[in-house]
Amino acid sequence: MLRIAVPNKGSLAETAAEMLAEAGYTGRRDPKDLHVIDPANEVEFFYLRPKDIATYVGSGALDVGITGRDLLLDARMPGAREIEKLGFAASTFRFAAPAGRFTDVADLDGVRIATSYPGLVDAFLDEHGVAADLVPLDGAVESAVELGVADAIADVVETGTTLRQAGLEVFGPVILKSEAVLIGAPTEAAGTETLLRRLRGVMVARSYVMVDYDLPADLVDAAVAIAPGVESPTISPLRDPAWVAVRVMVARKGVNQVMDALYGIGARAILVTAIHNARL
Repeated sequence: MLRIAVPNKGSLAETAAEMLAEAGYTGRRDPKDLHVIDPANEVEFFYLRPKDIATYVGSGALDVGITGRDLLLDARMPGAREIEKLGFAASTFRFAAPAGRFTDVADLDGVRIATSYPGLVDAFLDEHGVAADLVPLDGAVESAVELGVADAIADVVETGTTLRQAGLEVFGPVILKSEAVLIGAPTEAAGTETLLRRLRGVMVARSYVMVDYDLPADLVDAAVAIAPGVESPTISPLRDPAWVAVRVMVARKGVNQVMDALYGIGARAILVTAIHNARL
C-alpha cells in the first residue's frame, strides 16, 4: 500500500483532505484518527504535524506527503523531494525590521533574526554569505523586535498589516514563495503516479469549467479564436443546419469575459458547468 502523510491540523489540513476526497480517496472521519486505511485504493493515510511530514517522508518511513514548500525546506531533509505544486496555501517569506533600519540582506550580518523557520532562513543567509544569529520562535514573531529579543524578523508576509502594526516594514529580497506541495521519499513507491494523476485531475477541475453554447455555423472560427479549449472544442450539428452546438473547456478565472465575448459575436444559450474531476 502507498503510505501517505497528511497534515493533521493547521491551514494545510482542510484543503489537503478535500483534495484527496475529490481524488476518490477515503480519509478519516474522526479528527482524532491518526491512521486510516483505504483498501479500495490501496493507500494508508498517516495524519501528522505539518512540520514533521518532511522528516517522515525524507527518511523513507512514508512514501509521499502533503506539506508546504516552506516546511519541506525548513526540515532540511536531503531525502525529501518536491514532486508537484498543489495550487493552494500560497505564502511569501520576507525579512522585516523597524523602518529604515536595514535595506538589504547584507545588512543582517551579525544581527539577531527571529523566525519560526530557522532551517529555511539559515539556508537563505548561507547562500548570500551572511552570518546572523537566529532566534527560533514558534509563531507570533512580530513582537520579537519590540520586546528586544531580535533586531529583525523573517516571516510570512501577506498584506503587511500585522507588520505595520508592529512598526516593521519589509526589506531585501524575497526569501521564498511557498505553497502546498506533494513530496516524495528518495525512492518512488508503487502507486505514486496514480496519486499524482488524480491530484492533477482535481487541480484541473478546480481551474476550469465547461462552457456549452449554440452558434451560427459560419461563426465557428471566430468563436474558437475566443475560446480555443485545451486541445479543440467539440462541435456538433443541430437540427437547424445553420447552427451548431459547441462544448469547450475554459479557465474558471475570466469565464465571464469569455461568455460576454461569445455572446457578442452571436452565441446563444451559453451555459457554464463545473468539472468535478478530469484526466487530460
